[in-house]
Amino acid sequence: MFSASEQWRFNGLPKHPDISGKRAKYLPNSRKLDVENSIEWISSSEELVLCIHGPAGVGKSTFVGHLSDELRAAGQLAALAFMGAFSPDTSGPETIIKTLAHEIGSIHPQAISKIVEAINRCHATSLENQLEGYILKPLRSLNHPHPLIVIVDAIDEWRDHPLFIEALAHLNSETAVVKFIITSRLDPQTSRLRGIERISSRSYPLRPVSQEVVKAYFDYHFESIDWDHRRKPSDRQVDQLAGMSGGLLVWGATVCSLLSHKFSDFTPHEILSGILAEEQKVGSAERLAQLYYDAIVRLFPSVEDQKRLRTYFGATVVLQEALPAHDFCLLVGMRPHVVASIRSTLSALQTRLPPTGSSNMIHPASTVFHLSFLDYIQAAPAENVFAISVFDCHAAVGLACVDQITSLPPPLSNRTSSSSLHPIQRYAIKHWPHHVSHGTHRSHDEWVKTPHFSRLHTIPINVQQRWASLFLNMLLPEVEVAVTEEQDMTSILTRTGDSLGQDGRERWAFEVACLEVAARLGPGCDRAWHKLGLSYYEMGERTGRAKMHEEAVGAARHALQLRPPSHPGRCRTLTLLGSALWALYKCNSDVNALKESISHYRDAFAFQPASHPDRYRLLVNLGTILDSLFNQSGDLDALNESISHLRGALALLPASHPDRPASLNSLGNALEALFHSSGDIKPLNESISHYRDALALWPAPHPHRAGSLDNLGNALRILFQRNDDFNTLKESISHLRDALALLPPSNPRRPGSLVNLASALQSLFEHNSDLNALDESISHLRDVLAVWPVDHSERTLPLESLGNALRSLYWCNDDLNTLNEGILHLRDALALRPAPHPHRPSSLDSLTFALLCHHKQNGDIETLDEAIRIYRERLVLHPPGHQYRSDCVRRMIILLEIHLELTGDEADREEIQAFQRELDEDNLESVAKSPLSLAIPATCG
Repeated sequence: MFSASEQWRFNGLPKHPDISGKRAKYLPNSRKLDVENSIEWISSSEELVLCIHGPAGVGKSTFVGHLSDELRAAGQLAALAFMGAFSPDTSGPETIIKTLAHEIGSIHPQAISKIVEAINRCHATSLENQLEGYILKPLRSLNHPHPLIVIVDAIDEWRDHPLFIEALAHLNSETAVVKFIITSRLDPQTSRLRGIERISSRSYPLRPVSQEVVKAYFDYHFESIDWDHRRKPSDRQVDQLAGMSGGLLVWGATVCSLLSHKFSDFTPHEILSGILAEEQKVGSAERLAQLYYDAIVRLFPSVEDQKRLRTYFGATVVLQEALPAHDFCLLVGMRPHVVASIRSTLSALQTRLPPTGSSNMIHPASTVFHLSFLDYIQAAPAENVFAISVFDCHAAVGLACVDQITSLPPPLSNRTSSSSLHPIQRYAIKHWPHHVSHGTHRSHDEWVKTPHFSRLHTIPINVQQRWASLFLNMLLPEVEVAVTEEQDMTSILTRTGDSLGQDGRERWAFEVACLEVAARLGPGCDRAWHKLGLSYYEMGERTGRAKMHEEAVGAARHALQLRPPSHPGRCRTLTLLGSALWALYKCNSDVNALKESISHYRDAFAFQPASHPDRYRLLVNLGTILDSLFNQSGDLDALNESISHLRGALALLPASHPDRPASLNSLGNALEALFHSSGDIKPLNESISHYRDALALWPAPHPHRAGSLDNLGNALRILFQRNDDFNTLKESISHLRDALALLPPSNPRRPGSLVNLASALQSLFEHNSDLNALDESISHLRDVLAVWPVDHSERTLPLESLGNALRSLYWCNDDLNTLNEGILHLRDALALRPAPHPHRPSSLDSLTFALLCHHKQNGDIETLDEAIRIYRERLVLHPPGHQYRSDCVRRMIILLEIHLELTGDEADREEIQAFQRELDEDNLESVAKSPLSLAIPATCG
């Protein structure tokens, strides 16, 4: 099995907090169908993740808790984690993965040896590597005949969940070994959760339960309530309650908790009558909020009671970890008997019990109250008269913590240790920067008016240094960090935050809190502001949250103001600001952010010496951002500048440099885009050459080889359309099939590869009328559209390709339904490419040709009119002098001649003559001598 030393190493992993009192009792058969559907998904699907979603209070945690019991009994549970039990700001992805590993080893001791191997090998490696080492390999070693299930409940309550979700894509092909069930208030797929499109997943909405289930719930719990004279509620009253619940069992749980509580002035029946009286006063959507309102009024009837409630509950809302009741009283300035009274009274609203054996501890509100109650108590004051200000609560607790720091005792020895301190002192040392940063504003004018500002400035330097030593000892006990040489609080906080950042991102919340306070204390400290911006930017890159990038932009702007052109760090800050703005553009498509990003990168390029070792990175980034501008606006100057910078980057990278193949691919992509824009075959040929070089530098089994094969195969397909060399097309298809073979069905890059192969197969059909190639192409494109949701950013290409393929199939089978479906897809594709999208002309072409086919079939003049109207826009997009203008003019002449033949409209004749003069004036071939680009094949051949 495993040795004693392995057991010792395993026991050192983070452990899941005790949630024994937080799970509501599952009512038998209340979600029988949902359980059956989940088990069916586990046994028959090939997807990695089942996303169970529903509003707060619908019973997600209760459901997956019961499901985990079922799976545990069947030997299929790998691990269960309830994210609401973890501190939201201090549990990074690595900690959660290790916690899941500890759960796996506790349930399956045979896996402990493999988990210990991961402890030895995976520290500080990528999340993908940790998922493989801590979860996949231990579960695979069990040789279980069915996949084992990891359940992550309330994943949206975890700050770092986007990063975890994104990393799960690494396990897409391992569904025979492991699957994941996650719960969330929102549907991760429709809420655009970063990385979800890369995972093979299925959404499952958890609906409110039926009224019959709610009635059964009340019948069960009413048995334990001490009713007046043992007179239980009537069936009619139970029916009323069930109807008021809206199918939310949390509403029922709160009602039962209120009825069970020992009010001094109200009997259970009086409470029940008050609840039922609200049935007609508010709509179903507001009933839970109304229930909470009525409960607070009953529990805390006087204004003074409600004021004390706000103080107590506000502190627990922002509390970062449990504190002994005595220390909590000191922190919030309340008397112990008052805290005890409020705590006892509030238990009527608790739907989660505190951990066993912690009766003397005050816990963070999120660990003992349902999320719906926390949402209500923090709602806007206009909606909730009892609302608390989280900002003000952080300010109050932060000030109390600073006071504790001010009175820190001197060290008993030279050795820094927190073991001799009181719990309130340890809490203050660890969390005062967090509270102060969340309870004050960055604005210097506002900051200097706060008591935090004046109190912090009164702390002697030796006490500041002592705090930093104790703080770092708590968070980094195995790392020696010296802060004694720093002589002011701004420098100490900046150095401390920097030390936490260098140790990885697991302690980001502490790092950014230190830097936030440093920036407030030192508004002129450029280093603090730059570090703060960098910290937010890196977190934004991890999570994909636009808010992080907005914060990064604000801090970097401030740092840039403090670093004039002569400052040696100005280039770094320009690069940071440019990167943050580019990241923000990728989140919100704000073209102004993109343009400003380019401006800052250009300035950084001008500042950076040509000999700088990282100059190639700056060139690659600037080239890539300019390519983004071209894709957004069609600005050819931006594309040409992008290519210039990418060439410069490539020239700085020797053949042996590990970044050279990626740089080759980037340049190849930009040159391919130039070909599409200009029609010049030279950029395409150069692009293919770079793709070949990149492929040679990424031999099998390199993880980027599939993408390299795909790039080369697609470029060769495009080249075939120009040179009509069948060998070029055969090589294209060969590379695209090789790329597809490296991408299993669950790989998120596979749909894009299918699109490229489908396009090559369409070219094969057009070359030799091979109907099998066309059928395979259509099949691949349907598969892609089935996987990519309607809002997928790249859905346009398979829509247009499928529309064109169905038009080609119509030529063979003469089935108008086939053509109508093709036109439908082409309309959708055009709608997704509004002007000035660089590929809109292609969509205009495709829809025009399909409409002309439809006209040829039924002679419908309205369809022909629409085709001409659409193609007029094509002419506008390619004005005189454009590379493709002559082709557009010739095709427009063909359309007008067809229209003239049907209508005899002299306006058509005059327009044809004008277009013909345009061709003649440019010494172009006449339309009569040119192949008819709009000719429709009569048969398949």
